[in-house]
Amino acid sequence: MRGLMLFLGAIMVMGLGFWSYQENYKTRDAISDVRKQHRQIGAAHERLRMLQAEWAYLNRPDRLRDLAELNYERLGLLPLMPDAFGQVDHIIYPIPEILPITNPIDVNNYVPETTDEDPL
Repeated sequence: MRGLMLFLGAIMVMGLGFWSYQENYKTRDAISDVRKQHRQIGAAHERLRMLQAEWAYLNRPDRLRDLAELNYERLGLLPLMPDAFGQVDHIIYPIPEILPITNPIDVNNYVPETTDEDPL
Protein backbone atom coordinates (compact mmCIF):
# COMPACT_ATOMS: atom_id res chain seq x y z
CA MET A 1 0.00 0.00 0.00
CA ARG A 2 2.85 2.29 0.84
CA GLY A 3 4.40 1.76 -2.58
CA LEU A 4 1.10 2.59 -4.28
CA MET A 5 0.85 5.86 -2.34
CA LEU A 6 4.42 6.78 -3.24
CA PHE A 7 3.72 5.96 -6.88
CA LEU A 8 0.52 8.04 -6.92
CA GLY A 9 2.34 10.90 -5.15
CA ALA A 10 5.13 10.79 -7.71
CA ILE A 11 2.59 10.81 -10.58
CA MET A 12 0.81 13.78 -8.99
CA VAL A 13 4.09 15.68 -8.60
CA MET A 14 5.02 15.00 -12.23
CA GLY A 15 1.53 16.04 -13.36
CA LEU A 16 1.71 19.29 -11.38
CA GLY A 17 5.21 19.93 -12.77
CA PHE A 18 3.93 19.42 -16.32
CA TRP A 19 0.95 21.72 -15.65
CA SER A 20 3.15 24.46 -14.12
CA TYR A 21 5.56 24.16 -17.07
CA GLN A 22 2.70 24.74 -19.53
CA GLU A 23 1.28 27.63 -17.46
CA ASN A 24 4.73 29.23 -17.34
CA TYR A 25 4.96 29.25 -21.15
CA LYS A 26 1.36 30.49 -21.52
CA THR A 27 2.18 33.34 -19.13
CA ARG A 28 5.35 34.21 -21.06
CA ASP A 29 3.37 34.26 -24.33
CA ALA A 30 0.71 36.51 -22.76
CA ILE A 31 3.36 38.90 -21.43
CA SER A 32 5.00 38.96 -24.87
CA ASP A 33 1.63 39.78 -26.50
CA VAL A 34 1.01 42.58 -23.98
CA ARG A 35 4.43 44.09 -24.67
CA LYS A 36 3.79 43.88 -28.41
CA GLN A 37 0.42 45.62 -27.98
CA HIS A 38 2.04 48.34 -25.84
CA ARG A 39 4.57 48.96 -28.61
CA GLN A 40 1.75 49.17 -31.17
CA ILE A 41 -0.17 51.60 -28.97
CA GLY A 42 2.94 53.76 -28.57
CA ALA A 43 3.48 53.76 -32.34
CA ALA A 44 -0.18 54.69 -32.90
CA HIS A 45 0.12 57.58 -30.42
CA GLU A 46 3.24 58.77 -32.21
CA ARG A 47 1.47 58.62 -35.60
CA LEU A 48 -1.49 60.49 -34.12
CA ARG A 49 0.77 63.27 -32.82
CA MET A 50 2.42 63.48 -36.24
CA LEU A 51 -0.95 63.73 -37.99
CA GLN A 52 -2.14 66.40 -35.55
CA ALA A 53 1.02 68.41 -36.22
CA GLU A 54 0.51 68.06 -39.98
CA TRP A 55 -3.14 69.09 -39.65
CA ALA A 56 -2.16 72.16 -37.65
CA TYR A 57 0.49 73.01 -40.25
CA LEU A 58 -1.95 72.63 -43.16
CA ASN A 59 -4.66 74.68 -41.43
CA ARG A 60 -2.54 77.77 -40.85
CA PRO A 61 -4.67 80.89 -41.45
CA ASP A 62 -2.17 82.45 -43.86
CA ARG A 63 -1.99 79.28 -45.96
CA LEU A 64 -5.80 78.95 -46.06
CA ARG A 65 -6.11 82.62 -47.03
CA ASP A 66 -3.64 82.13 -49.89
CA LEU A 67 -5.51 79.02 -51.07
CA ALA A 68 -8.84 80.86 -50.98
CA GLU A 69 -7.37 83.68 -53.08
CA LEU A 70 -5.77 81.25 -55.55
CA ASN A 71 -8.97 79.27 -56.08
CA TYR A 72 -11.47 82.13 -55.91
CA GLU A 73 -12.63 81.75 -59.52
CA ARG A 74 -13.14 78.00 -59.22
CA LEU A 75 -14.56 77.73 -55.67
CA GLY A 76 -15.82 81.22 -54.88
CA LEU A 77 -14.30 81.13 -51.39
CA LEU A 78 -13.91 84.43 -49.63
CA PRO A 79 -11.14 85.11 -47.14
CA LEU A 80 -12.16 85.10 -43.50
CA MET A 81 -12.73 88.58 -42.15
CA PRO A 82 -13.76 89.63 -38.66
CA ASP A 83 -16.98 91.16 -39.97
CA ALA A 84 -17.94 87.85 -41.66
CA PHE A 85 -19.12 86.47 -38.34
CA GLY A 86 -22.50 87.29 -36.86
CA GLN A 87 -23.83 87.34 -33.35
CA VAL A 88 -26.13 84.81 -31.81
CA ASP A 89 -28.92 87.34 -31.21
CA HIS A 90 -29.08 87.99 -34.98
CA ILE A 91 -30.21 84.43 -35.68
CA ILE A 92 -33.89 84.19 -36.52
CA TYR A 93 -35.43 81.09 -35.04
CA PRO A 94 -38.75 79.76 -36.36
CA ILE A 95 -41.78 80.71 -34.28
CA PRO A 96 -43.47 77.62 -32.87
CA GLU A 97 -47.00 76.95 -34.05
CA ILE A 98 -49.68 78.02 -31.55
CA LEU A 99 -52.15 75.25 -30.98
CA PRO A 100 -55.87 76.06 -30.66
CA ILE A 101 -57.46 76.02 -27.21
CA THR A 102 -59.98 73.19 -27.16
CA ASN A 103 -61.21 73.12 -23.52
CA PRO A 104 -61.14 76.66 -22.12
CA ILE A 105 -61.62 77.28 -18.39
CA ASP A 106 -63.39 80.43 -17.26
CA VAL A 107 -61.18 81.89 -14.52
CA ASN A 108 -63.32 85.01 -13.93
CA ASN A 109 -65.93 83.07 -11.92
CA TYR A 110 -63.48 80.80 -10.13
CA VAL A 111 -64.05 80.51 -6.36
CA PRO A 112 -61.33 78.73 -4.43
CA GLU A 113 -62.35 76.05 -1.98
CA THR A 114 -62.03 77.06 1.66
CA THR A 115 -60.90 74.82 4.43
CA ASP A 116 -61.16 75.21 8.19
CA GLU A 117 -57.59 74.19 8.75
CA ASP A 118 -54.86 76.76 9.07
CA PRO A 119 -52.32 76.09 6.29
CA LEU A 120 -49.43 77.27 8.43
